[in-house]
Amino acid sequence: MSATITRAPPADPLALPLSRKYLIFGILAFGQFMALLDIQIVAASLNGIQAGLSSGPDEVSWVQTAYLMAELVMIPFSAFLAQAMSTRWLFATSAALFTLASIACGFAWNIESMIVFRAVQGFVGGAMVPSVFAVGFTIFEGKQRALIPAILGMVSVLAPTLGPTVGGIITDTIGWRWIFFINVVPGIAVAVLTVLIVDVDRGDRAMFGRIDWSHLIAMAVALAGLEYVLEEGPRKDWFGDPVILLAAWFSFVAFCLFVERSLYSKNPIVRISPFRNRTFAFACVFNLVIGFGIYSSTYLVPVFLGRVRDFNSLQIGTTVFVVGCGQLVSTIFAAWASNNIDRRIVIAIGLSGFAFSLWLTSHLGSDWGFDELLVPQLVRGLFVMLCIVPSVNMALSAFQGPELRSASGLFNLMRNLGGAIGIATVNTWLGDNTRIQALRFGEALAANSRGAQETVAALAQRLSAVTPDAAHALQLAQASFARTVAREALTTAFDDVFRVMAWMFVAALVMVPFCKVPKNAAPVSPADAH
Repeated sequence: MSATITRAPPADPLALPLSRKYLIFGILAFGQFMALLDIQIVAASLNGIQAGLSSGPDEVSWVQTAYLMAELVMIPFSAFLAQAMSTRWLFATSAALFTLASIACGFAWNIESMIVFRAVQGFVGGAMVPSVFAVGFTIFEGKQRALIPAILGMVSVLAPTLGPTVGGIITDTIGWRWIFFINVVPGIAVAVLTVLIVDVDRGDRAMFGRIDWSHLIAMAVALAGLEYVLEEGPRKDWFGDPVILLAAWFSFVAFCLFVERSLYSKNPIVRISPFRNRTFAFACVFNLVIGFGIYSSTYLVPVFLGRVRDFNSLQIGTTVFVVGCGQLVSTIFAAWASNNIDRRIVIAIGLSGFAFSLWLTSHLGSDWGFDELLVPQLVRGLFVMLCIVPSVNMALSAFQGPELRSASGLFNLMRNLGGAIGIATVNTWLGDNTRIQALRFGEALAANSRGAQETVAALAQRLSAVTPDAAHALQLAQASFARTVAREALTTAFDDVFRVMAWMFVAALVMVPFCKVPKNAAPVSPADAH
């Protein structure tokens, strides 16, 4: 007779009291918010980290690159770990290790140690993002389920929006190391509460003995290599740099091995079977486009305000916070619409509204600030939820159990990939268009050289009241005129990039009619239907 004591399986997650469900979901959603917020908090404080650790611009960029590379690997891997460890222990372990990694980052003594600790932080924190989606679709049903993508969509966009403001305030008031130390208390709270309250499934520890290591390594090399190429490519002339070219080659070969192992391995790390569902495949493409738009626009507006308007972190954060306000307003409506209207219609409206907001932003002027950006950003915040909520429901409603975890990991991976591709692409577009616009301005000024010379002469005459040296006044006037031309060329380049992004969202509308929502994906329960 065996003396082994086995723990009783958890109760049916759907049968849990509603208050317990909301508590479980709230704990996990807060952990996800903490992990996502940390990315942009650090992004806003890179200058402080660079000065504090005496590093160069290329070195400090790895503080973000290392985090994103590691996170990208963990997101699809989390489905396997959730099955092996259970959601409770995976999430609690992830939160605890994320907290320890945050402490290590705060005590980093040089740039090398910071990069290592950030990679660990990104890897362990990446498990929290897809786990929340899977649990939400496991414990809720009917109309309550429609709120899950609305709330998590708001979290996933609100966290990057708040990041620059929070990071700027913390760095300016108490120092850059505290952007990591502030994770300690909430991280411990999430880890402890997860152990005490979250109990929705059981793990199978035997899975750790059946890991397909070639599959895991191939996935890590493919995703980390791709992230490296996308992060470093715009700064290093893409494939003109031998390291970028080598990383791209390794990533491609590893991806081929990853697909082969996904199809033929007896114990694959990541199951790509959800892509057999046509609606899921289309939803992932939508998520790729949405990730491209969300992350790129969230990136471009602060860059414009910093480079053209010379705003500080707090001013930038205050200006972009309008997007979050728009999301808060539209969250409930997006959940209702996704539950009561054909999701294809909802996502078509969302994509059209998002495209309209980008078109409004494509009329940027070099004097634009909070007032001018208010309407475009408010429109973006209102319509982005109409993109996110139906796409999540379309992607995940048809799956259950282990396949739901795999689908959640792949779906979230697509949005992160869309963001990585988007930021790299718009950086390249911005650089190329700035050079093109500068040449056009030069050609226009050459065609009207007399007018340009008269403008410089008039400016030099005004400056002569400040400096008695006429030659110096002329040099100052020429420099000021050159800066004005460069600023206008850069502003026009931003307009071009936003306009291309708007057309990209319009083009994505072509896919909407081909999405077929399966009957078993409807979020309305039988009881709700009567």
